[in-house]
Amino acid sequence: MKKTVVWLITLFMFCFMTTVAFAADTDKTSKEQAKIAKQQAKIAKEQAKIAKEKREIDELSAKALTNLYEKVPAAKRIIPKSYAYATLSNTGMKLGILGDAHGRGLAVNNVTGEKVYMRMNEMGIGIGLGVKEYDLIFVISNETAWKSFISGDIKFASSAEAGASDGKTGDSVEGASIAAKGVWVYQMTKKGLTLDASIKGTKIYPYKKLNQDTKNK
Repeated sequence: MKKTVVWLITLFMFCFMTTVAFAADTDKTSKEQAKIAKQQAKIAKEQAKIAKEKREIDELSAKALTNLYEKVPAAKRIIPKSYAYATLSNTGMKLGILGDAHGRGLAVNNVTGEKVYMRMNEMGIGIGLGVKEYDLIFVISNETAWKSFISGDIKFASSAEAGASDGKTGDSVEGASIAAKGVWVYQMTKKGLTLDASIKGTKIYPYKKLNQDTKNK
């Protein structure tokens, strides 16, 4: 009888410990699954945010081109035939003598089909007080200029300086100002095309977060 009681107690303890261990494993698995689900939700939210910003930039780019084509019909022939082009939309606020403006945009290679999302920082002097909204539409004439542009290494100068360094006397793009070697720019404001646009000091660089899954697309 005594042995039977001991055996029953041992069996009970074994079953109890097994149940506790199983419950602990289940709880651990549930926590891990919840953690994974939370991470997946975070990734999905970030991807949705990125997709939304891409759509916004695509729309800004299309709008910038439409506005340009309305004011400068020749651009509708020039841009599709160029090696590449880019649009940057700036909605930054200028305050006082010094102003910091930010923009977003898209660079498109007509030859390879590559698309690169870009960002822009522009520090202006003597701009004045208020909000200054404008679009920059770049015409990129060759592969070297393209690589320099999308890498963020391109240096913009005044039209006169850029023209001198370009070493070209006959080449021009109707309505556009030369911005760097092999690169011309149209500057569009709400009032229309700005003649002799100067973007000296403007920094344009790749928008890395948006370009992670766009290479070779």
